[in-house]
Amino acid sequence: MKSLSQCAAERILIIDGAMGTMIQRYKLEEADYRGERFKNYHLDVKGNNDLLCLTQPHIIEAIHKEYLEAGADIIETNTFSSTTIAMADYDMQAFAFEMNVAAARIAKKAAQEYTAKTPDKPRFVAGAIGPLNKTLSLSPDVNNPGFRSVSFDEVVDAYYEQVKGLHEGGADILLIETIFDTLNSKAAIFAIKKYFSDIAQPELPVMISGTITDASGRTLSGQTLEAFYISVMHAKPFSVGLNCALGGNQMRPYIEELSQIAACNVSCYPNAGLPNAFGEYDETPDQTAHIIEDFAREGFVNIVGGCCGTTPDHIRHIAQHVKTMRPRPLPVQEETLA
Repeated sequence: MKSLSQCAAERILIIDGAMGTMIQRYKLEEADYRGERFKNYHLDVKGNNDLLCLTQPHIIEAIHKEYLEAGADIIETNTFSSTTIAMADYDMQAFAFEMNVAAARIAKKAAQEYTAKTPDKPRFVAGAIGPLNKTLSLSPDVNNPGFRSVSFDEVVDAYYEQVKGLHEGGADILLIETIFDTLNSKAAIFAIKKYFSDIAQPELPVMISGTITDASGRTLSGQTLEAFYISVMHAKPFSVGLNCALGGNQMRPYIEELSQIAACNVSCYPNAGLPNAFGEYDETPDQTAHIIEDFAREGFVNIVGGCCGTTPDHIRHIAQHVKTMRPRPLPVQEETLA
């Protein structure tokens, strides 16, 4: 079977679209989230999408298969919030590790099924590592700017457990995504390196995807795109890119800039435009695909897909629009003295 790097050298790879958007279509109620296992749980759990890997795994598998059917090469595990820190909102810290293992296994089963159908087009599972609901660079208290609600070591421990679960569940890639605080992502990188060092195994490929939050061109913690890239390049990632917050049109100048400075593959999976007054996304699959086709034609990207508001239809259109286009060539690195 071709490796991830071989596939990326041959064609622009397609990553899937939004998981939350698809889950919303099922119109699940509290009882659906609880399932039989958490029927008598002491807190409301509706909205804890990652819990569905334990209580409604068939729904998560069905969503993965819709994206694979649409042409995705890479599907993300349903683990955006599967850390002890994020799960504390539901008092479900004890289930975080299990969620990661289960999510990776669900995605792996679907990916293997589609790889078996077309062995020349292998599918890969990216273990999704989200940004957390606590940040290391910013204080949650405007009256105490030096205060932090979490420590670096606590974030590392939470990510270490997540990485362990995703790896044991069968993930092929680790995807640190929707990064608005680079220090959080550095903790994730450190956790990945520590985990694989501890088990004495080669690291999985790492994808890193940041988030430019607005027209300032900066992350929420204040870094420019180039500063963000320089901050994470030591991880020698398989890819660096952008996702979330912006639609493709708003993301264009930043993807163009990243394509010029990144020594690795460049990924781009924007939202389906900007949200309307009701928080919904109106950009059609055809509109999104034309924007990303332009990125591909200009030689900006190696991996493309969608974030909030995107569906299998968006991914299908994107895949069709870029299938004949060459991926961005990786720059030749000049050797320099360390």
